[in-house]
Amino acid sequence: MAEEIEAKVEEKVENNEATENKKENAGKTRKPRRDGNRRPEKVSDGLEKRMVNLNAISKVTKGGKTLRYDALMVVGDKNGKVGIGLAKALDVTMAIEKATLVAKKHMISVCTEGTTIPHDIIGKFGTTKVIMMKAPEGKGIIAGGAVRDVVELAGIKDITTKLYGSNNPVNCVKATFEGLKALRSAEAIASLRGKTVDEIR
Repeated sequence: MAEEIEAKVEEKVENNEATENKKENAGKTRKPRRDGNRRPEKVSDGLEKRMVNLNAISKVTKGGKTLRYDALMVVGDKNGKVGIGLAKALDVTMAIEKATLVAKKHMISVCTEGTTIPHDIIGKFGTTKVIMMKAPEGKGIIAGGAVRDVVELAGIKDITTKLYGSNNPVNCVKATFEGLKALRSAEAIASLRGKTVDEIR
C-alpha cells in the first residue's frame, strides 16, 4: 500500500515538472510584440488648430437612423499662414482629423503690414460680407467668434471687422478667408499699376 502511494506521488511530481517546463518553453518561443501595433507619436508641426463649428447630422434610412458629424477647423502658425477645412465623418474624432488635413492642404500666406493688414478689404461668401479695416498698433482684434479665430491664427493682432448678412460660422470663416486671400502689399499694387509706392499712397 505504501509503495502504491509513493508511486502516485512520484507521478504527480513528474507531471507538475512537465507542465512547468512546457510553460517555460512557451514563454521563450513567444514572438515579441510588433512595434507596428503601437500608436505613432504625434509630431508637433508648429501649427495651432481650432474647431470653429461641429454639427451632428441625423439621417433616417430604411435600416434606421444614421448619425454623422461635420467639423470646421482653422489651422495657422500665427505668422502669416492660415487655412480652413470642412469635413464629414461617422465619428467626431475622425471628422476633426479630416478637417484638419484639409485645412493644412489649403493654407495661404496672408499679406500683413506690421501687426495689421496693409489695406481695408471686403470678403464675401454667399450672403455673408465681412469688412476688415486697418487698425493702429494696440487696438487689438475687434471681431466676432468665427472671424476672430481666422484672424488670430493668421497672425494679425490689430484689426477692426464688421459682419453683414448671415452669421453662419461656415459662411463667416469662408468670407474672412476670401478677404485675407485678396490682400496685397503696397509694392505689389504699385507694380501692377506701373507706379511707385509713394504715388499710390
